[in-house]
Amino acid sequence: MNDAHEQDLPSPRRRDALKLLSCGFGYLALRSLLAQSAMAQQPEAGPLDPKQPHFPPRAKRVIYLSMAGAPSHVDTFDYKPELAAHDGQSVAGKYRAGAVLMASPWKFAQHGKGGLWISELFPELAKQADRLCLLRGMQTDVPAHPQAVLMQHTGSFQFVRPSLGAWTLYGLGTVNQNLPGFVTIDPPSGTGGAQNYGSAFLPATFQGLRIGSGRGGGRARRDTEEEAVANIHNERLSTDAQRKQLDLLQSLNREHARREHDSDEVEGVIQSYELAFRMQAELPQLLDLSKEKPATLEAYGIGGEGTDKFGRQCLMARHLAEAGVRFIEVTHGGWDQHRNLREDLPRQCKEIDKPIAALLADLDQRGMLKDTLVVWGGEFGRTPYAQNGDGRDHNNKGFTTWMAGGGVKGGFSYGATDENGIEAIEGKMKIPDWHATILYLLGLDHERLTFNYAGRDFRLTNVSGEVAKEILA
Repeated sequence: MNDAHEQDLPSPRRRDALKLLSCGFGYLALRSLLAQSAMAQQPEAGPLDPKQPHFPPRAKRVIYLSMAGAPSHVDTFDYKPELAAHDGQSVAGKYRAGAVLMASPWKFAQHGKGGLWISELFPELAKQADRLCLLRGMQTDVPAHPQAVLMQHTGSFQFVRPSLGAWTLYGLGTVNQNLPGFVTIDPPSGTGGAQNYGSAFLPATFQGLRIGSGRGGGRARRDTEEEAVANIHNERLSTDAQRKQLDLLQSLNREHARREHDSDEVEGVIQSYELAFRMQAELPQLLDLSKEKPATLEAYGIGGEGTDKFGRQCLMARHLAEAGVRFIEVTHGGWDQHRNLREDLPRQCKEIDKPIAALLADLDQRGMLKDTLVVWGGEFGRTPYAQNGDGRDHNNKGFTTWMAGGGVKGGFSYGATDENGIEAIEGKMKIPDWHATILYLLGLDHERLTFNYAGRDFRLTNVSGEVAKEILA
């Protein structure tokens, strides 16, 4: 027995070999465990993490000033001296029955080193003329508000598609994980509704967060003041209790996602809950304007008659941009002047003139305008011929938008309508071209920014779109 047992024992050389082998396996196992532990401690790359653009960007963020209802271009930024000469002439044979040309009731003058023609309706914005790039050859597909607004925001009026802001966030991510990457302030409830800031077939993480203009900020009397973000404060649970509650809920969500093979919808819910929790600490303070200097509030028109609401929106937009939000949309409605043009248009322009001028100056003073693309415009323009004696009808054939900062030429005018301002004839820019240019300024190639859905690659610009490189600084 002993002899047999001794024969089974390995030789000293073999014992040494087995010892080294076992140490090797132990070392490899230890390395594997350490690597797994390190991976577990490192957070996985999230869908909102910053992403590399396709090429060096000129702009890092967008502030989109959306004028719902369609401002009249021939009364604001598209000077037409021939229209004044043709005032009262009939164009019924070419356009619609009873159509009579109506000159603009307001004077235009040249402003800035670039000599841009701007209406007297914008005295404060005119002082920023050398920062504006006027796009006077705009066109869109349809002259109806719901369809044109959807086209303006999503690139399609026929199908549900992701919004411009959602595509931007999908392509670039965001730099502040405690804030949403896409915020829309006071969006209209009609004319497209949530589709204007929705993500459609993109993951829900990329849709915009809707907030109000808010007057309460973060102050104590929230029960009597408007909240910018609904339910941002939890009056029942402490932060620690909310975290425990959320951890339990997220464990259930992740288990459901595992069973459903990582459902995109569930992952979107998980991400949105986490973002909502983090936002509670940062967003209320960010939207609180009560700590701003009186001079800043006055510059934006906050507290002023007619300018208070939009001034708040613009200052909130600057706060959000400064904090790292990638895409901010600010909406101002009521531009649908089929009648009472002489009374309503000056009021509308006064409400936005001072706030926008202050926003541009503020961004520039902070060194942010150079990499912030500010975009202004409505869904289409208005007819140079009269409607109801003192109004203008819808016009999708020619209108004006403008851009500022973010790599575009300042004090520059691109494109033109005909002598009466009826139709674009030079530098035509349709909505896909407009979208392609905005994405290009952000460092994104609109043909490469795609998402595979239902078996094919979709993009914001569908099958068209050309970058207007003439406007690049």
